[in-house]
This record gives sequence, C-alpha cells and structure tokens, in this order.
Amino acid sequence: MNKALLISLLFLLSVAINAQTDKKYIRKGNREYGKSKFSESEISYRKASDNNKQSPDAVFNTGDALYKQNKFEDAGKQFTENANQNEDKDKKSAGLYNLGNSLLKANKVQESIDAYKSSLKLRPDSKEAKYNLGYAQDLLKQQQQDKDKQDKNKDKKKEDKNKDKKKQDQDKDKNKDDQNKDKKDQNDKNKDQQKDQQQQQGISKDDAQRLLNAIANDEKKVQEKVKLAKAAKAKIRTVKNW
Repeated sequence: MNKALLISLLFLLSVAINAQTDKKYIRKGNREYGKSKFSESEISYRKASDNNKQSPDAVFNTGDALYKQNKFEDAGKQFTENANQNEDKDKKSAGLYNLGNSLLKANKVQESIDAYKSSLKLRPDSKEAKYNLGYAQDLLKQQQQDKDKQDKNKDKKKEDKNKDKKKQDQDKDKNKDDQNKDKKDQNDKNKDQQKDQQQQQGISKDDAQRLLNAIANDEKKVQEKVKLAKAAKAKIRTVKNW
C-alpha cells in the first residue's frame, strides 16, 4: 500500500475517532444540561472542546453552561470564540446573539448593542435580536439620563456646599467684626471710666482744698454777719426814748 495513502487513512481515522469522542462528550453534556446540572455539563463540553480544538458547537455549549451559572464574562469569551470559529452564518449569528445577552447581563450595555447589531447583519429576520437590541438601546438611554441627573445633582450639591461655605465665611467675618466692635466699645468705655476716675482724682487733689477754703471763707463771712447782727441788735436795745 502506498505510504502516503496509509498516512492519509490513519489521519482520517484519527479525525473520525476524535469526532466520535467529541460528540460523545457533547451528548453527555447535553444530558447534564437538560437536568440543570450546569457545572457538570460545562466540564463535559470543555472535554469535547479539548478533544477537538475546532469544535464550535462544544465552545458554544460551554458558553451556554457558563451563562446558566451566571458567569457572564466567561460565557461571553466562549461566544466570542464561537463566532470567530464558525463559518456557518446562522450559527455565527446565534453566537453573537448570545454574546450580546452575556454582555447585557454583565452590564456592558454598549458592547451588547454592538453584538446584537452584528448578529442582525447575519440574520436580519431575528426577532429576538431585534427585541433585545431595542431593550439594550432603551436601557443605555435611561442610564445616560440617570447619569446626567446624578451629575446635575452632584453639581447642585457642590454649589450648595459652596454657598454654605460662603455663608459660613460671611458669618465668621461678621462675628469677627462684631467682636472687634465690642472690643473697641469696651476699650472706649474703659478709657472713659479711666478719664472719669482721673477727673475725680484731680478734683479730690486740686480742688478739694479750694473747696474747703471757700467753705471756710463763707463760714467766716457768715460768722461776721452774725456778730454784726448781734451788735446791731444790742445797740437797738440800749436806745432809750426820753
């Protein structure tokens, strides 16, 4: 037998055996998936994928099993790989559709929109892709509106905070001015009191003696007037009418 022909036959046999093993693991994974044993089905699908590196179906199913376990980012990687591997237009579109779902669940809304659009380019009649695309677009619009509202509220809070700070600074300055005024008034009052005290002290020292002297002089004059009055009275009494 021709050596080259023998090698070709052996290669085809190996491919056939690998294909059978690949399908065996996929069938096993499908049974586990049907029983909601998503973790076990993921392992089976990965075995199929490891056995046949060019098995888009195994990669796709692995993505499905991961999606059911809420491992959305890991699932998205599998669907991306599936879309890159697949030549079949419908299967490629399905992979991109599931990629969109995974991205949407991972809250990567804009990326999910891109995936849905890519899926619809391959299958424009897909109602599911159209519906999910519309939903994602509405969600993105709502998120943008919420973000704008949050930014507006944030700016308002910042503005209010600046107003409060300005008012606090003004109140602080006013209190400082009031304190300075009170201090000045108290200083002026203290000066007036010191001046009054000095004036009182000046009277007691300088004018007290003069005041006493004046009182003494007035008293002396009063005494003299009393004496004169007494003398006059005495003369009147001594006058006789002959």
